[in-house]
Amino acid sequence: MATIGRALNLCGVLSETKRIINAHSRHFLALSVLFLLPLSFSLIIFPTLQSTLSLSPHSPHQPHQTLLRHSQSRPLNQTLALPLLLLYLLLSLSAAVTITYSTYHGFYGRPVKLLSAARTLLSSFLPLLATSAAYHTLLALVISAFGAFPFLVTKALQTLLGFEEIDYASNPYFLALSSVVLILLVLVLVHLKVNWALASVVVVVESKWGLEPLRRSAHLMRGMKLVFLSLWLLFGTVIGFFVWVFGSGASDFGDVWSCLSFVSQTVAGSSFVTVLMLYSVASHAVLYMYCKALHGELAWEIAEEFAREYVSLPFDDAKVPQVVFVAPQA
Repeated sequence: MATIGRALNLCGVLSETKRIINAHSRHFLALSVLFLLPLSFSLIIFPTLQSTLSLSPHSPHQPHQTLLRHSQSRPLNQTLALPLLLLYLLLSLSAAVTITYSTYHGFYGRPVKLLSAARTLLSSFLPLLATSAAYHTLLALVISAFGAFPFLVTKALQTLLGFEEIDYASNPYFLALSSVVLILLVLVLVHLKVNWALASVVVVVESKWGLEPLRRSAHLMRGMKLVFLSLWLLFGTVIGFFVWVFGSGASDFGDVWSCLSFVSQTVAGSSFVTVLMLYSVASHAVLYMYCKALHGELAWEIAEEFAREYVSLPFDDAKVPQVVFVAPQA
């Protein structure tokens, strides 16, 4: 068992994530193809699909066909919205469960198998779904409270001071108050996002669900918030950039070359986004382990791993467990 220390910072998380994925490349490739590739493909193809559905001929000789195309595209978009949303939820939660489970066990050098990941998916999917529902319900309540605040304050002042009816769209005081509230709302949402970043990992690893993973995540993130914020901005910016670049596909396939260009662009974009999504999900599990190391919770687990017997072959050096030490962040 190797004892390779890594500092608790952004570079350490990314380096450890890369080590684990490279050590079990075929396993993570299979999980990515099953769960992440459809997600990335949908993100790349969605702008083109949307423009194609809303595209209508502008020929003056066919006005009835133009109106018919517009009337048909809107119900089609509404019909596809719910199935696509359910598919996205199913794939994203499944990816979070299986990749988190595999990364957690890969951290210790344990063997990771698709069958074990599938079993974990069956046992952790519903708890993660319940936790996700609680997470988004709390976010909705926060957004609703901040959204209603400017109107409640305006109505209270209007009642107390006897103001006339206010035009919300043009009143400068109301617009200024709304801007301040919007800025505060963004800060609060970012704060909650950072505090609850490890909730999905807690569900999978510690078998908790509901509000408990949110509280547990907030405890673990103390002292590591800047690291996660850096991870979030890094992957969010890069994934968004690739989706923007490769998602601007053609909507008019006039010849073979335009079709081939669109296909190659979609394949390349989906591949890049899939890899980035894989690293993003796996890095959350690694960050969870680093947070436990920072809070002194990892020492007992490391000791248990040393107490177990493992057979390590010479060509399995990348798969052996790692020991994380607490070092000053750069």
